[in-house]
Amino acid sequence: MADTPAHTGDGQTAPRPGAPVSLSVVVPVHLVQGYLRQCLDSILVPDVPNLEVVAVDDASPDHCGQILDEYAARDPRVRVRHLERNVGLGEARNIGLDMATGDYVWFVDSDDYLTPDAVPAVLERLAETRPDVLLFDHAREYWHGKVKRGTGNDLFRDPPAPEVFTCAERPSVLKMMMTAWNRAIRRQYLVDLGLRFGAGYYEDVNVTYPVLLAAERISLLDQVCYIYRQRRRGAVTRTASAKHFDVFDQYDRVFAFIDAMGADGERFRAPMFDRAMWHMQLILERGDRVHEEDAPRYFERMAQTYARYRPAGHELPDGEQAAKKYQLIEKNDYRGYQRLLTRKPPSRKPAKAATSMFRKRKRAAVNVAKRTGLRQYYKAQLRMPIDENLAVFAAYWHRGYSCNPAAIYEKLRELAPDIHGVWVVKRENVKSVPKGVDYVVRGSKDFWRVMARGKYFVNNVNWVDDIVKRPGQVHVMTHHGTPLKSMGLDQMKYPASAKGMDFKLMISRADRWDFVVSSNPLSTEAWERGFPCKYEMLEVGYPRNDRLARATDAEKAELRKKLGIPEGKKAVLYTPTHREYQRSFRPTFDIRRFARELGDEYVLLMRAHYFYKPGAGQWDPERVIDVSGHRSVEELCIASDALLTDYSSIMFDYAVLPDRPIVLFVPDWETYQLTRGTNFDVTAFPPGAVAHDEEELIKTFRSGAPWQDEAVTRARAAFRARFCPWDDGHAAERAVRRIFLGEQVPNPPEAP
Repeated sequence: MADTPAHTGDGQTAPRPGAPVSLSVVVPVHLVQGYLRQCLDSILVPDVPNLEVVAVDDASPDHCGQILDEYAARDPRVRVRHLERNVGLGEARNIGLDMATGDYVWFVDSDDYLTPDAVPAVLERLAETRPDVLLFDHAREYWHGKVKRGTGNDLFRDPPAPEVFTCAERPSVLKMMMTAWNRAIRRQYLVDLGLRFGAGYYEDVNVTYPVLLAAERISLLDQVCYIYRQRRRGAVTRTASAKHFDVFDQYDRVFAFIDAMGADGERFRAPMFDRAMWHMQLILERGDRVHEEDAPRYFERMAQTYARYRPAGHELPDGEQAAKKYQLIEKNDYRGYQRLLTRKPPSRKPAKAATSMFRKRKRAAVNVAKRTGLRQYYKAQLRMPIDENLAVFAAYWHRGYSCNPAAIYEKLRELAPDIHGVWVVKRENVKSVPKGVDYVVRGSKDFWRVMARGKYFVNNVNWVDDIVKRPGQVHVMTHHGTPLKSMGLDQMKYPASAKGMDFKLMISRADRWDFVVSSNPLSTEAWERGFPCKYEMLEVGYPRNDRLARATDAEKAELRKKLGIPEGKKAVLYTPTHREYQRSFRPTFDIRRFARELGDEYVLLMRAHYFYKPGAGQWDPERVIDVSGHRSVEELCIASDALLTDYSSIMFDYAVLPDRPIVLFVPDWETYQLTRGTNFDVTAFPPGAVAHDEEELIKTFRSGAPWQDEAVTRARAAFRARFCPWDDGHAAERAVRRIFLGEQVPNPPEAP
């Protein structure tokens, strides 16, 4: 068999099995910016020239289009089509099919991804068997980290399958998941059949079944090649909607295809009827897809489909309940069907759901408050009206007045003075609160009052778990850095980073958020992926960076005097990041030697991560100034002449300052990637010079040229353009106008 040509069914003879084949992967793209890179990276395996990716940007309003263009610019295997209007998943697939040139086509959803060996394995199996359709297995990846192989995977091997077969010879293939993404289809075969994906929901049904029914050669690959992401939110087919009625039209097309097959199609009518009934019942019985008030009408449409397509002499299915369901559908007895299921359809009223959640959180909060002796007071305050003009601020676990919340607070006082801002701080940090700023101490009676009564809550980390988020309150998460490292649910893949973390609790906290402030497109992608909750993304830039964008030479000089930086010396700000695999602060180079080798021309501003308390004995106080306890990192950036860091997010902020060198010291880059995970390779796209060992680091500073030459300057400019596009000095104003004044604020133009 392997030595004979394979007949294609379209009047042509395919190359011999074993000959190379080409594969087109069609990727429709819409509102998946947080997942798109992983999808594309999983497809674009190196050293596979007979592969093309046809990406169809379905008028995605986020940054998907730019991401696609970025990939196309660096990989010639990627072709992109940008649509002027949104046409939906089905038509986007059709457009991609028309663009495809490969022998085979594989439709991949852009929020899913392939397993590491998927593309080579699929190409190898296609070359070996030259099928019309190749089916392969999948696994479901749940938002909480669990990965489970698809149900029905036994159909691949029970009974053992020949290399190629027809649907009539192995009708069990009709019980496999009928999606477009778990199969590779011979492109010319699909085109000759004249099949097109439909509009609306379940758009793949009228393609995935017919290609099996008509195929002369079907093959199986018993391997998980596709990871089907079970998103916590965002999957339209798992939300209640009248669009689920589309399933009836899609199956009408399948049965029309069977009719067109003539006598050959009759053998498939009974199994297709049972499969259609199974699918339609599944949609109804899931309880999260058809609105309660639409269920009787849906059931009636199902009964009409039953009457229209039930084959003559069709036997009821095995099993008493399954057979009874068919009988009730035939009678269009929806009430009887409900009684048979012995369940009451869940309510779909959002207001009741919100109220129920509020009551649960309230009970939990009151239980905690009871242990602190403030139960009755907090409970009473929760019954009081929300103060529409009260905004509560905090930063870094109540350590003091700083970061994005402070920048928003200051702009709020200017633009909306009627809204009173109050800061929450720990008792030991009260002295750090600037004069004129109102505050309450965490855990005090006043604290519980403002937490119960406030309208707005702005923080760069999460609030304590004890509080209740009342309906009508607004929570704003500003975060406190661009995420070079993995964050949120992405951390689950890295045990050193995820140790001791409760991800379900993390997501329940993120469920409070109404707004999330994003500093750049990378942040937007990371936050959407790491915290898949229902909030509005504010792509406005970082409010704390407004000060950097407006920094002057006079301000720099004044700050240098306050910090004690000797006149005439170059101040290098050193900001190492936290490493999960280290329990204490251990410099990655000899700070004493480094400062000595730099000579009298330099002074080092030592800013340890706030998780650590370095000992002053590690360096020469004449050459190193410890600024770890300084309140404002923005002031340190303005006062310095250059930045030395490793993987700290401060590099993204520092790039806002024009013409100031940034040097990365990355001796443990591979270790950091493995233990924490990163969102891109900063060594391949650095903000300036990169040093990998101590000798190279010293040489970089002593020579002067490597950190300021033309190539480094270009790298810094590219880094600034990519990661500081919205830092134009007005980020705080945009945030205040959207959150507190209710104005619709468009994305800012890219800063020069």
